[in-house]
Amino acid sequence: MAPEDKKQGGGFFASITSSLSNFGKTVNGNVFVLDESMLGYEGLEVVNPEGGTEDAEAEAQRGRWKQEDRDSYWKMMQKYVGSDITSMVTLPVLIFEPMSMLQKMAELMEYSYLLDLADECEDPYMRLVYASSFFISVYYAIQRTWKPFNPILGETYEMVNHGGITFIAEQVSHHPPVGAGHAENDHFVYDITSKVKTKLLGNSVEVYPLGSAGRFEVDGYVYNAAEEPKMLITGKWNESMSYQPCDMEGEPLPGTNLKEVWRVAEAPKDDKFQYTYFAHKINSLDTAPKKLLASDSRLRPDRYALEKGDLSRAGSEKSRLEERQRAEKRIKETKGLQHTPRWFDLTSEIAPTPWGELEIYHYNGKYDEHRAAMDGSGDIEEIDISSTEFNPWQYGNLATE
Repeated sequence: MAPEDKKQGGGFFASITSSLSNFGKTVNGNVFVLDESMLGYEGLEVVNPEGGTEDAEAEAQRGRWKQEDRDSYWKMMQKYVGSDITSMVTLPVLIFEPMSMLQKMAELMEYSYLLDLADECEDPYMRLVYASSFFISVYYAIQRTWKPFNPILGETYEMVNHGGITFIAEQVSHHPPVGAGHAENDHFVYDITSKVKTKLLGNSVEVYPLGSAGRFEVDGYVYNAAEEPKMLITGKWNESMSYQPCDMEGEPLPGTNLKEVWRVAEAPKDDKFQYTYFAHKINSLDTAPKKLLASDSRLRPDRYALEKGDLSRAGSEKSRLEERQRAEKRIKETKGLQHTPRWFDLTSEIAPTPWGELEIYHYNGKYDEHRAAMDGSGDIEEIDISSTEFNPWQYGNLATE
């Protein structure tokens, strides 16, 4: 019923394995399986249940994974077998995309107009069609396989120029890495807590994006209060979703047609990181709000260097930021202090998932006050955002502490 799958390729495991000779396309599931233990990495491959090697060939031509680098990285991983490696291992920048995980959270808002339509819709069944289609659309935003940068504790991301939405995200915990986000406009309020958990098993890496999973195919129904199917929803989260009224057996009603409710927007051709136009938009300083927080992800020097293709500088800047983060942690421990998020508060609410418990953070409303103060300050002096130094730290000059 739906078109053929779009090609999915490139990224983290594609980069690592393209130079190791035996490569299948990156798996879009939760478990990445390798045919040999990392303790003996010869013959290493990523197993793809659908087969295919075209992505490996393309990645090999890009040359993002150098032959001379592979030994040290794989041998380094030996000591982490059985561990959650999310924030324990320093990974090479060549497997990253120039975007932080906080920006990925904002990317989920690309098709938020579906929530606007749901709010404006009087038909209760169509309201659920729109809302369901939105929550299906967010999977497309996580289909790229490059690794986003782990946000620095206290890092933020602001978005104020999309569908009337005010969006703020903050990295509220470093280990385990947890980000909290809040979006709202005149039609909806959307809160998200993002926590990634990994486990290195030696011959596989299990990745648990809490709250995210799935393949392309999506089929389901909208039911009434009597649990009778009223609307069929079908499609693929990487292409489009459609709906059609159905009978008590879930079969399409005679005289009705399948109608499209959502389709993936056109994307740039042959983009280096498989970015959509929206991904480029949220990554650009040109679309940033005035008087941007100095802690914003777009100001990260490692992200900027990677975007410009300077891997050496990106790696050194990434190392510098991580060392600064460790120094901040040492100061807090010495002073007996705990990190306090600025825009979100930790609640007592715990959401159970198949992979562990997820702590929930709630938006505290202070960003609205801050943004209103900035926008209404009357200060018309133009500030060159590109010259603003990235600064998520609670302590200004660590050398004097």
